[in-house]
This record gives sequence, C-alpha cells and structure tokens, in this order.
Amino acid sequence: MMSLSLLAAVVWVLCASVVAFLPLRYQRPPGLLLLLVAPLLIWLLYRDFGLLAAGFGLFALLSMFRKPLSALLRRAAVGRETGGPRP
Repeated sequence: MMSLSLLAAVVWVLCASVVAFLPLRYQRPPGLLLLLVAPLLIWLLYRDFGLLAAGFGLFALLSMFRKPLSALLRRAAVGRETGGPRP
C-alpha cells in the first residue's frame, strides 16, 4: 500500500504536468497553489521517508520553479537596493 505522502507527491507531480501544458497566462494561479503546497509535501516526505526523499523533493521543486523563484528574488533585491518598490 502506498503511503499518503507518496500518493500526494504523485498527485502533485501530475497536477504540475497538467499546469505546464496550460498557456502561460493561465499557469499563474495553479502554479502559485502548487508552490504553496510544496513545502508541506516535502515535510511529509521527510517525515515518512527521511532526508534523501525530502532532498529529492526540494531539488525537484527548485528545478521546476527556478525561473519564477529567481524573478521573485530579483524583485526583492531591486526593492531593497533602491529603498522601496519601483513605480
């Protein structure tokens, strides 16, 4: 029998694959939801299977969301350097 955390990880990957097929303008809301759910899922994998499984989950998350996360980090860095958000 498959554990609940592993089943949730499989469903998350399938949902992420479906979101990837959507046009770019429709990817934002479900992608944000996937990004918000991922830390909980990685913690569940860590709890049930250990550090190696959580490491693979974190690597997959960072690999899939590398461009959105780097854009968020750039925005945060630009906002800090100039003393506030850009107009």
